[in-house]
Amino acid sequence: MNYKILVLSIISLSFFLNSCKDNPSNPTSNNDTIVTIGTQVWMKRNLDVDHYRNGDSIPEVRDAKQWANLTTGAWCYYNNDFVNGILYGKLYNWYAVNDPRGLAPPGWHIPSDSEWTTLITNLGGADFAGGKLKETGTKHWQNPNTGASNETGFSALPGGRRYLLGTFNYIGYCGILWSSTVYDVSLVWCRYLYNDDDYIGNFFSSKENGFSVRCIKNN
Repeated sequence: MNYKILVLSIISLSFFLNSCKDNPSNPTSNNDTIVTIGTQVWMKRNLDVDHYRNGDSIPEVRDAKQWANLTTGAWCYYNNDFVNGILYGKLYNWYAVNDPRGLAPPGWHIPSDSEWTTLITNLGGADFAGGKLKETGTKHWQNPNTGASNETGFSALPGGRRYLLGTFNYIGYCGILWSSTVYDVSLVWCRYLYNDDDYIGNFFSSKENGFSVRCIKNN
């Protein structure tokens, strides 16, 4: 075999193996991919899959007008830039989160609002839990990243959002995470963290918004 081809083959294999290890769609018991908090096991990274659990493709939607009119599942990268996806994962609308084909990998699911509440209660309540969940420093979070200790290892990141009209904002300042719990016919419960507070809040959001997803392991 040609020497250059052999070297490239080895490099490609190494990259593939490392990608499988780090890909949040393939979580293992490795501490690089999961974290246990209380009785719950969470992924350490935001979800970054482009297929449902049954193998069907989830469409990437880049166009703002098309995004605004969606009533089916879709994903995008922040600012439609795949580089953002390497760190922050994909942004999904709630139609993807709720699709019966399954957004989460086998053995995992999208947390309910009550499961988020359990997590936060285990960390001493909403006033302090955000800091315990946020990645430390200001490499990704904007100053001042108040209260961030990441003592849980959850490593929450400020992946921003895609607004229901298709525009992007808040990267570096805010991380917003879907739950699977509906508030009413058009709204769904979510959790948010900000760079200037160690609070983690909940609110209800339109299903058309694009937010990050963290998965929790099935019991």
